[in-house]
Amino acid sequence: MSAAAQPLDILSPAFAADPYPMYAVMREKEPLIWHEATQSYILSRYDDVERVFKDKQSEFTTDNYNWQLEPVHGRTILQMSGREHAVRRALVAPAFRGSDLQEKFLPVIERNSRDLIDAFRDSGSADIVSDYATRFPVNVIADMLGLDKADHARFHGWYTAVIAFLGNLSGDPEVTAAGERTRVEFAEYMIPIIQERREKPGDDLLSALCAAEVDGVRMSDEDIKAFCSLLLAAGGETTDKAIASILANLLTHPEQLAAVREDRSLIPAAFAETLRYTPPVHMIMRQSAVDVEVSGGTIPAGATVTCLIGAANRDERRYREPDRFDIFRDDLSTTSAFSAAADHLAFALGRHFCVGALLAKAEVETGVNQLLDAMPDLRLADGFDPVEQGVFTRGPQSLPVRFTPVTI
Repeated sequence: MSAAAQPLDILSPAFAADPYPMYAVMREKEPLIWHEATQSYILSRYDDVERVFKDKQSEFTTDNYNWQLEPVHGRTILQMSGREHAVRRALVAPAFRGSDLQEKFLPVIERNSRDLIDAFRDSGSADIVSDYATRFPVNVIADMLGLDKADHARFHGWYTAVIAFLGNLSGDPEVTAAGERTRVEFAEYMIPIIQERREKPGDDLLSALCAAEVDGVRMSDEDIKAFCSLLLAAGGETTDKAIASILANLLTHPEQLAAVREDRSLIPAAFAETLRYTPPVHMIMRQSAVDVEVSGGTIPAGATVTCLIGAANRDERRYREPDRFDIFRDDLSTTSAFSAAADHLAFALGRHFCVGALLAKAEVETGVNQLLDAMPDLRLADGFDPVEQGVFTRGPQSLPVRFTPVTI
């Protein structure tokens, strides 16, 4: 059955296997769809999704996170608005940009990447996903927070359960229960550590969050715990998939891989194009505050709106040959790709633009550089074709590679 003949259902097996043909049909024929199963209105065109994220007229809110995120994280910065949001963002943002990122955390990023690569650099083969990508960002965040990396398996289990909860569009009760258990388990783990850092601060992000103050406001233990939970889930899952995806895209486009290998200054362009072409997060929800006219009709006030980033980022109205991976395209800016002025939608936009975008950029740049240094003739294992998996978040589940070990 062709994509055009299929029901446009984001919960269907055909969509999970390959959403891109269905995205194209949605953009062309049904840019606004009422989806009964998720009780939401689905948007697929770039201009509509951009409008929701920028929300210049206060037409859309993040009230949906009250039921989508709070059961697993507690109340997070993503649910806040106005002064409350501005103050909380000012409390956490400095660690993810400027001198703190460059001076305090870039060495952490470089060390964690190198340690993982050391485990396989002499072997001639590796699985980039299981040996590197799923471990790297979680290890970095644990180090930044001053947590014990020996608890990696617990962190990974927690963020996997959280992401499954967020992507549980079909309402599986076991997935819901596992996500809710994670909130309890993570709180039992984190709250004593937060209280200890208040008493005995160190030179780590968790201590900085405990001490941070803006306009007389400090973060409570619950605020900090919720932010750390969000950071592990969002920073772990998305960067994990971004690293796997940029390497899969380059390995399946050898001429572009050769260009990046020769000129490492192209890595940010390759990352920006990966965020457009195969974004780690394919859908983000918002809630309408008023009746809103969009392509294809009206969204009523109080409705859940599912914004299909994966569809919008391939809108032919916005990008030339959108289904082609091209790190040299001139309709995607690399200079603004990791800021709130980005012209792709992978980090959202506006006041809820991803606070960790520059951290992700630093991790991806470091990772790709170090991997290419260790594996100059990096290539896919014979006969392997990378396949994306996932609906809410999406990326390769495995990426076996071969290379000739480099003598240091």
